[in-house]
Order: sequence, then structure tokens, then C-alpha cells
Amino acid sequence: MDNLSHSVVGLAVGEFIHRSMSPEPNPEQQSVRKRLLLISCWLASNFPDLDLLLTHLLPAPLGYLLHHRGHTHTFLYTLPQALLIWILIWLLWPTARRLLQDSTTARKSLALSLGCGLGLHILMDYLNSYGVHPFYPYDSRWFFGDMIFIVEPLFWISFGVPMAMLIRRQWLKIIVIAGLMGSLIFFTAKEFLPWASLVLLITVAFVLIRIQYKADARDRSALILAAIISIGFVGVQNMASNRAKFEVAQSMKSKDSASRILDLAMTPFPTNPFCWSFVSIESNESAGTYRLRRGALSLAPTFMRVNECPAPFFQAVALTDATSAMVFSYEYVGDLKQLRELKQTNCHFEAWLRFVRAPLLNQTYASDLRFTASARGNFTTINLDEFKDRECSRNIPKWDFPRADLLSSVAR
Repeated sequence: MDNLSHSVVGLAVGEFIHRSMSPEPNPEQQSVRKRLLLISCWLASNFPDLDLLLTHLLPAPLGYLLHHRGHTHTFLYTLPQALLIWILIWLLWPTARRLLQDSTTARKSLALSLGCGLGLHILMDYLNSYGVHPFYPYDSRWFFGDMIFIVEPLFWISFGVPMAMLIRRQWLKIIVIAGLMGSLIFFTAKEFLPWASLVLLITVAFVLIRIQYKADARDRSALILAAIISIGFVGVQNMASNRAKFEVAQSMKSKDSASRILDLAMTPFPTNPFCWSFVSIESNESAGTYRLRRGALSLAPTFMRVNECPAPFFQAVALTDATSAMVFSYEYVGDLKQLRELKQTNCHFEAWLRFVRAPLLNQTYASDLRFTASARGNFTTINLDEFKDRECSRNIPKWDFPRADLLSSVAR
């Protein structure tokens, strides 16, 4: 997820924990504890993304692909991260250190804030099609949620608005809330959001503003409602994703019954359970080929036809057989033998395959089709000729191959 979503969720969780725990003996300690939990949970909610500092360990693009959402995004490695944040707070924040020395409640609250912040970061990153491998080293598989767009304004509003209402300076509170509302209008004007989603999000914002405005220092109503809205949205998106996969799979089977569907990578449009983009990964072992197809789908074509889905996410034009519900915009047929030989003969390509879910080979280049089918490639694109004669890199994480099912003639 984007770091604004991680941040507002972390701040909201820190505030919720603070309001849920018994108060400290005096107002000064209570004020320090509030700041401590907000800052610590915000830090924990963003801390795993410091793995970006490790990307220089491998040549581009391998460093980013294999080290971002890497070890810091595993449950085992949340433990040293939590300990590091605790130590930094202890060493650099004297008033917080005195509070932690004196208060068992503060220590419990801090531990809970760190655990929730780090755990929610991994959980939120799981929700999209990029994926995580949270159980490493016990299980090195990638897990893909395929249900939430990587930048989701609903989280900004549901958690950001109640937290903005807690800002003491009136002018700053107005600026933050206006900024959140303005971002929705901007994204709608740029056609990232449909008008119906804008109305829904603004309605949610005003309801939360009203509830938080009337709340006292211990009231958690707005935060609980924010959690209910967000969890409900994730549930709706999960059901919509499963339905979208079913619709795409049925269409695939009707087009080519000989191919075996291995995977469907689904990406929703922001705050829009009706519109989805997809990439299918199919295999035809007897023909020695695999196929990738990219397209878009509307789950409610009577309400919103697929060509009415937000324009920035609707790539290219239909190839064939476009309907009001589904359109295929790109198709690629790959050679299984070439894919497998490259894995065996090019160690950099082998490392690249530890990330890639939809491998597209184009002469000297390879890309992951999940992230657009542009002729310029995308951030995953690797120049195979450039890496062909290079010495094999060290520091290759041993993530499982997302496409292990394509890399061997034996189904796995």
C-alpha cells in the first residue's frame, strides 16, 4: 500500500490503543503516552519500507524487485524491527523513557502499538496484486490478495479524517481535511475515481467529522466506525475479486479449452468494486507454450460498462470479442522451452523469476505483465543481453518462484 494509507492507519491504531488503556496518573504523563503511541505506531506502520535502502545490494531492477517487500515484510523479522524502534525511543526521547520506567500500562501500550503497526503493514501490503511472503523462512511462497488497489483513497478518508479532527490548531485541522477532500476531487477530475465513489467518500468523511466532533477524550466511536468501514470494504473487494476471477476464467475456457489457467492476477480500480483489470497466466504443455492475456472487466455492466471504467486504468483498445462486461487488450504467447532454458543459463534471469508473476519475453527484454504492457516496459523490465555475461550476483533472497508451475514440465 501507499505510505499515506500506512501512516493514517498507524496513527489511528495508536490513538485507539491510547484511548482503550487506563489513564496515566497525571495529565502530563497521559499527554506523553499519547504522543508516544501515535509516533511509535506511525513509525512501525512505515518501518518495513526501509528495505528500500537494501536495493543497492543488487543491480537494477533486481535490487528493488527482490529486496523491497523482502525480509522486513516477514513476521519473523518484525521482532528485531520492533526492538530497534523501542531502543531508538528509549535512547532519543528522555520523557518517554521516564514514562516507560514508571508505567506498566505505557510499556504494554507501546508493545501493542509496535506489534499492531508492523503486523498491519504486512497485512495491508498483502491486499494488492504485488504480494508478500510473510512466513519466510518457514514458507517462502508469495501470497497475493488481489483485492485492493495499491493507492486506496478510502483508507485516507476513513482513518485520516478522524485523526485530522484531533489536531488542536484549528487552521491546521482545516488545511488537512481540505487537503484530503481536495485529493478526492483531483483524482475524480483526472478520472482515477468515478463520481459515485467521490460522493460515497465525501459522505463517509462528513459522517466521521460529525461523530469525532462530538467525541470526548475517551470516545472511540469514530475510530471504530472507520475500522468497520475499512474492513467491510476489504470484504466487499474480496468477494468482488473472487467473482471477477470466476467471470474471467469462464471466458478463458470458452475461448481455449486446451490451455490450463494457472493464475489470474486481479487489480481493482480505486474505491470501485465494479471495475477490474486482470492478467491471465495459462499453460499448454503439449504445445510447449504459455499465454498471457491482459484485459478489463466490469462486474456490473448495466450500471457501468467496461469502457466506462476510469480511463487512466483502461489500457489500449479491444483485440477481439469485446462486450459490455469484458475486453481483452493484450495477448502474448511465450515459449516454455525458451523460458526454462533462460532460467538455467542466465542466473540474473533466474533471480528475476523469484519475483515475476506474469513473465513476458520481448527479444532482449523481459517484463512482468502485471505492471502494464507498454512498449517502454515498466519498473520490472530487465535487459537480458546486459546481464548475459555478468558475474552472478550475491545477496539473492530465496523467495519461491511465483511461476514455478511454468518452470517445470511437472505441475507443482
